Amino acid sequence: MQVDRLADPISPRSLPTRSLAVAGLSTIVEWYDFTLYLYFATVLSRTFFGGGAVGLGDALAGFALAYLMRPVGAIVFGHIGDRYGRRVTMLLSMGMMTAAMLATAMLPTHAQVGPLAGWLMIGLRCVMAFSVGGEYTGVVAYLLEGARAGRRGFVTSLASAASEVGALLAAGVSAITVASLSAQSLTDWGWRIPFLVGAALAGVILVARSTMAESPDFLRQQAQATTPANPLAHSLRHHRAAIGRGFAISALGSITYYVGITYVPSFLAAMGTTGESDALWLSTLAALAVIMVTPLVGWLTDRVGRRPVLVALALAGMVLPMAMFLLMQGGFGVALAGAVVLACLGGAVSAVGAVATAEQFPGEGRLSGLAFGATSATALFGGLTPWLAHWLIERSGWAPAPGAMIALVALCVLPVLLTLPETAPRIRKKADPSPARPFA
Repeated sequence: MQVDRLADPISPRSLPTRSLAVAGLSTIVEWYDFTLYLYFATVLSRTFFGGGAVGLGDALAGFALAYLMRPVGAIVFGHIGDRYGRRVTMLLSMGMMTAAMLATAMLPTHAQVGPLAGWLMIGLRCVMAFSVGGEYTGVVAYLLEGARAGRRGFVTSLASAASEVGALLAAGVSAITVASLSAQSLTDWGWRIPFLVGAALAGVILVARSTMAESPDFLRQQAQATTPANPLAHSLRHHRAAIGRGFAISALGSITYYVGITYVPSFLAAMGTTGESDALWLSTLAALAVIMVTPLVGWLTDRVGRRPVLVALALAGMVLPMAMFLLMQGGFGVALAGAVVLACLGGAVSAVGAVATAEQFPGEGRLSGLAFGATSATALFGGLTPWLAHWLIERSGWAPAPGAMIALVALCVLPVLLTLPETAPRIRKKADPSPARPFA
């Protein structure tokens, strides 16, 4: 019986730089859409949900509901990717994203069809979230399996950096659209422009993906006839410990990102520290900080290993977030410093988390294992924690509460990280110079 042991099953053959670049850049679309919807939440609440506080609540509730579709999409696309190839699943997910964004731009409004407009918007958000769920597992596995052994951490981290480029692009397109149109024109038809831009961007990436080579590790599985017939059952049967480790790593990455970065503008507004304009600037600078720190951390993990970097970041997560949320109650300058520190922490965990979770599994069933472990943790510790952080502050009035949430998760996952098998090829080779056995 196959046991959950770590080796280096990935083919030594690497993919062309162009294929890796196309795969890495595709996360731009995911985060462009994610950020765009949040930036336009007030406009969309008037356009699709009738406006007012109730309409805004419905728009945000639809976003949260759709988020729960991500793990479902990850499992479905993970099965496809493990059975038929990484390239196939990335083409399907991007094709679905392109269609969903184009359909969103063409939706009838509340003024035209009444409450049906809101349900149609929520339905398309669910389709988008479903397809995005397959993006993470497909892209991370493809980058890991296509990179040279000594550069897997760096190459895989580029997906996290590219996602922030998507967020910045959404902010720019939103700002230009809002500045160029009157409030009435924006509500009537102008809101469609950013979604059309997103659909065009997704279409371009879809065409580029059609030229990508297949993952060399999946080709290895085909050549050796080791592709599992039921990848999810295969992962649950043979790699339960790896799923648990992936869940722990992703839990830390999700809460540091979604509470330490995504929730910060809302926190600052609730505390009265900044206005909406200043909060947008803070979000932009935080995104730039993530873009800069993720490749550096990815490179560092290739040099010193995944485990020591994760342990150091967990220790930082136990100390820094509470202090930074306390600090951010001051003026704009200290709020900026706190936001940037939290952004660097969240970006760093995301950078190492991507490669570390994927390396917990052999190529056989890798996407399904990621779906069950990493993506389910993201749904729990990403989609729900910003709301929980806001609820805790409202109930307790204690500003460091969001930081305490991060510290608690970091404390809980630290024992897992301390016993984490080292997966960086360079470090493992030094520790064990004998050739690694492939997985059965």
